[in-house]
Amino acid sequence: MSIPTIAFDADDTLWHNETLFAVTSQQIGALLAPYADPENLHRRLVETERRNLRLFGYGVKGFTLSMIESAIEVSEGRVSAREIQEILEAGKKLLAHPIELLPQVRESLESLAKTYNLMMITKGDLFHQESRIAMSGLADLFTAVEIVSEKNSDTYRKILRRYHLDAQDFVMVGNSVKSDILPVLEVSGRAIHIPYEITWELEVAELGDPDPSRCRRLQSIGQVAEVLKEFFQP
Repeated sequence: MSIPTIAFDADDTLWHNETLFAVTSQQIGALLAPYADPENLHRRLVETERRNLRLFGYGVKGFTLSMIESAIEVSEGRVSAREIQEILEAGKKLLAHPIELLPQVRESLESLAKTYNLMMITKGDLFHQESRIAMSGLADLFTAVEIVSEKNSDTYRKILRRYHLDAQDFVMVGNSVKSDILPVLEVSGRAIHIPYEITWELEVAELGDPDPSRCRRLQSIGQVAEVLKEFFQP
């Protein structure tokens, strides 16, 4: 029998991420208050990020560039060089922010690695994600790490082929229904959804009522082991 492969998302599944973006957005919203109210600025930022994804991809760098573009738009070009510099500095702080693992992550992965092949599949800027993975101290627990530009069914099919994995022996664990759950179910894999406290608007999707033999929603990573036993029971 083949050993099942359990893949984990990184941001907001293994460590905190979206809360950092939320705090930074609030700070920049206060900075740009003379030009736009926070709600309008946030709406413009999300629209700009959606438009720029195909150019900048995911991650802090794309967020920072989209925030600068939004600042220019809402201020009608009146935003100052000093204010743009402050946005850039906020982006640099995000890039350099230390990793804070979510509860039970390290002990859960260490235990699971004794029974399963563990893989990390994350999307975003290659350089920044590599840096965060190194800072997390978790890299040695994974037999493979994939940093991808997008998580869709084609991406997962390619990963399954690359590692010669059977979809029936593959489970994806993540916080995003759009990126970690639905496309994996589409390729006949299994999935475990662990919601994070904040969901980025561009990752919002409905899970519906999935087959419990293929998909579960849990409260913490510490519950994953029991569900895997049920998925792979003889």
